[in-house]
Amino acid sequence: MANSKLKRRLNRGSFHQLTSDPALLIGVVLILASLVLFIVYPLYSAMKLSLSQDGAFSLSQYKYIFTHSYYRKSIMNSIMLGASVATLATFIGFIFAYAIAKGKIKGSGFFQSMAILPIISPPFMFALSVILLFGRNGLITAKLLHLDTGGVYGLKGLIIVQVITMYPIAYMTLVGILQGIDPDLETCAMNLGAKRLKTFFTVTLPLALPGIFASWLLVFVGSLTDFGNPIIIGGEFDVLSVRAYLEFTGMGNLPRGAALAMLLLIPTVGVFFIQKYIIKNKAYVTITGKSSRRGSTSVTNGAKTGLFVFALGVSLFVLMFYVTIISGSFIKLWGVDWSLTLRHFVYAWDVGLTTLKNTLVLATISTPITAVLGMVIAFIVVRKSFAGKQILDFLSMLSYAIPGTAVGIGYILAFNKAPFKLSGTAFILIAVYVFRNVPIGVQGGIAALKQISGDIEESSTNLGASTAYTFRKITLPLVRPAFFAGATFAFVRSMTAISAIIFLVSARWNHLTVLILAQTEIMRLGAASVLSFALIVVIMAFIFIIMKLTGLKQSQIFGTTN
Repeated sequence: MANSKLKRRLNRGSFHQLTSDPALLIGVVLILASLVLFIVYPLYSAMKLSLSQDGAFSLSQYKYIFTHSYYRKSIMNSIMLGASVATLATFIGFIFAYAIAKGKIKGSGFFQSMAILPIISPPFMFALSVILLFGRNGLITAKLLHLDTGGVYGLKGLIIVQVITMYPIAYMTLVGILQGIDPDLETCAMNLGAKRLKTFFTVTLPLALPGIFASWLLVFVGSLTDFGNPIIIGGEFDVLSVRAYLEFTGMGNLPRGAALAMLLLIPTVGVFFIQKYIIKNKAYVTITGKSSRRGSTSVTNGAKTGLFVFALGVSLFVLMFYVTIISGSFIKLWGVDWSLTLRHFVYAWDVGLTTLKNTLVLATISTPITAVLGMVIAFIVVRKSFAGKQILDFLSMLSYAIPGTAVGIGYILAFNKAPFKLSGTAFILIAVYVFRNVPIGVQGGIAALKQISGDIEESSTNLGASTAYTFRKITLPLVRPAFFAGATFAFVRSMTAISAIIFLVSARWNHLTVLILAQTEIMRLGAASVLSFALIVVIMAFIFIIMKLTGLKQSQIFGTTN
């Protein structure tokens, strides 16, 4: 009885907090309405289509998919590819993170940059590089080894490309966890007689296991939902994301395409919740009391050399792909005529300048909206208490778990008719950028706000300031690093988007990644290389400007340190 009374009293207090602050009430209502409209409604539209036939509820699309070997093979291919890539990428990411966090290898700044570089690249740039290096007219296969092979297409090529593309995901998760493990724990183990290798397997590795598992799950989902690389280099190795796209656009079978997209949603949402739980509870590995943090290194000089060689090898392999893209921009006809030319730049300027401008304009518009919205949601979730706060928190993070293919299909279904006819406009692309990337800002904002005492903002409120004024004048300046880090990440993801926006571009509002894909499909690899190179330059320039203006470091922007 006492508990129920207390609960009712807390609910009344939460409701009063909303009604007594008009700005907070209006903000919560508008944010919830936006999240429902741009996240829940498109998802509902896609799910509704996949579960209907002739206007009635039906599971026929799912029955058809699971009773035909062609579709079952696509599902199994996706799972096999995801498991292979997740295992290899997590292994590389762990060794790379261990070399920097525990090995303290020389040149760690350079290696950190190499670990981040694939994240700011076009989604299929590495697939294009692999074709240029190992394809039928590849520099290594045809020119150096004189092999006539197209074996780069399919599972092998996809594994290479996706591992290089996604090992940074594992690295960013694991480097913070490894840095958070108290070195005194390892020192104590060695003081008790354990060898360094035994200390690694009995202390360091067990403490890092939650992060390793979380990294594996993240990479697995990343591989499962990857669209750009499989459509370029997949060949006859059919995967679920590409099959959903082809069914929806090429075959015109909208219900089946929606059903395939919904199948992608099941593992991604499940992994999202598992990973969130693991990361949320990872802190137990670092609770060791007050520590001097001066424990001796757990890495021998020989192991440090090995870690350095490993990190250098991975970094040079990554750099090779970038050098290939730059070289491909100047080669007249790759594999046939190796003479230098600038004609690819002229062609790319003609076909791509307007698209590049549009991409940059849309990303520039969406970036501050995404950053501010993410920080506002984080502020409300951390600092305010009201009925429905958990729903707001859940909806704001939901888009992080939805595959891009499902988002694109959902948007084209939801916003292709009245009362929300947005197809073909800039607004629909901006909406995708904002609500696909807002979880990044929310996560960063929540982490930053939890490190700041709420007494500061409470004092402002007690002195008569409104919630809006307190957020603008007190909160934002205090979470400035997290704000700009979220904005930078949102810009990068907007500039390199492909799986969702490929359904939504139009003749008036195209996207540079879609244009690069089109040029690659018609084998204008030189033009595709130029456009990819231009995209990388724009993104790097933006990051450099943000770092200079704000004083942020690379590790702060990409969250590679605790």
